Amino acid sequence: MAKILLEMKNITKTFPGVKALDNVNLQVEEGEIHALVGENGAGKSTLMNVLSGIYPYGSYEGNIIYDGEICKFNTIKDSEHKGIVIIHQELALIPYMTIGENMYLGNERGRSFSINWNETYGEADKYLKIVGLEESSRTLIKDIGVGKQQLVEIAKALAKNAKLLILDEPTASLNEDDSKALLDLLLKFKKQGMTSIIISHKLNEISYVADKITVIRDGSTIETLDKKKDDFSEQRIIQGMVGREMTDRFPKRPNVKIGDVSMEVKNWNVYHPLYTERKVVNNVSFKVHKGEVVGISGLMGAGRTELAMSIFGKSYGTKISGQVFMNGKEVKLNTVQEAIDNKLAYVTEDRKGNGLILSKSIKMNTTLANMSGISNGKVIDTDKEYAVAEEYRKKLKTKCPTVEQNVGNLSGGNQQKVLLAKWMFAEPDILILDEPTRGIDVGAKYEIYCIINDLVAAGKSVIMISSELPEVLGMSDRIYIMNEGRFVGEVSGEEATSELIMSRIVKSGKGE
Repeated sequence: MAKILLEMKNITKTFPGVKALDNVNLQVEEGEIHALVGENGAGKSTLMNVLSGIYPYGSYEGNIIYDGEICKFNTIKDSEHKGIVIIHQELALIPYMTIGENMYLGNERGRSFSINWNETYGEADKYLKIVGLEESSRTLIKDIGVGKQQLVEIAKALAKNAKLLILDEPTASLNEDDSKALLDLLLKFKKQGMTSIIISHKLNEISYVADKITVIRDGSTIETLDKKKDDFSEQRIIQGMVGREMTDRFPKRPNVKIGDVSMEVKNWNVYHPLYTERKVVNNVSFKVHKGEVVGISGLMGAGRTELAMSIFGKSYGTKISGQVFMNGKEVKLNTVQEAIDNKLAYVTEDRKGNGLILSKSIKMNTTLANMSGISNGKVIDTDKEYAVAEEYRKKLKTKCPTVEQNVGNLSGGNQQKVLLAKWMFAEPDILILDEPTRGIDVGAKYEIYCIINDLVAAGKSVIMISSELPEVLGMSDRIYIMNEGRFVGEVSGEEATSELIMSRIVKSGKGE
């Protein structure tokens, strides 16, 4: 019988007004990949923060038994000393430092006040090879893509002699190829005896990589499924997560009459803000109608976000050229305020960096993009501000004790709902949604899809950028395919398939 490496017994964790974990139990065997799944706010990340010492001993009830010993971690350093290393959903890398510097930050090689750089970079290169990265450890983080940055985080964990690796949404920001490479790396580590706990909302990946799945719902352990003897289908996992079957992942949209063109972009060109000779958007033209969802599909780095941000008040790029027409009339969107004034909204993929102020309340974040809607121009009507935030909390089913709560205390999916509320309150006619369901569970995704359907039913236009092909196919009336800064195809929602989209991308990459 396999050895139990980790046992978490009767873990209970309470925040003001909320019981986040209620007698949660978890057993992880040595050398297995164990998945934690549940809806947003179920308590998955909280449980892992308890395990890793982010929430110190004494701030929760219950016991952590690791390698046969009761552990009382007071800091993350305590858990790392035992070989428990957590990699968070938001990568903790410093862009203008090298890979090697990032890997050994706080874990420096050498003596006090005298870092041994040869040893630092030599050791870093060794671990980079293990995770399959060919880059030199002297490369700056900003010069590698998100997929490679995720591998740097894993190399950084290995450099701390990790025995138990915890990965919180490790593929949330990755395309399908990078995700598959990372999952295969975990399987390789498993063969070498590494134990991993993975939190993910991508159920196909969980089915592929996990030996066991523990389902958490509303802060309680529901069940643990074993691949050797239990049904591991996505439908079965969803049933455990949400407590009911979800027969249709994408809500049916009522027959919305697609109207006139609401926005048209012609011959749009954008250059990189730092490397100003590098063109990131190349002569792109497209249009979106009232009552229509237009998907933009492409691999990571295709230029989709750069296109969206450059249109939204030129908030990305340099040497931008081209024309934007709203309802047939050319408009100049030189600032974010001009974009908002012309009823255009952009829901960023980077909710924590650019979308929300984490240290402020749900109430304040909800009304931030439309202050005139809750004030007389000078003084904010706090009662109205509260009423607006409360209305959107109910409409979007945001889980929180009160709208006075700081956004930083919410789960990722609930933060995403606050970000959506912020831009819906700005009352736009056109919404650009950039990865609107990244890191969100299937139940919350369904709710957001229903919101999108409600918006287009009201005559709004939605442009949806997503790296998840099933989402683009399930929600779009038309799809533009983007690769290497160019639009390389346009297909209707009815004729679009994963194979058709990928073949257009591959062909365009070969220069056909």
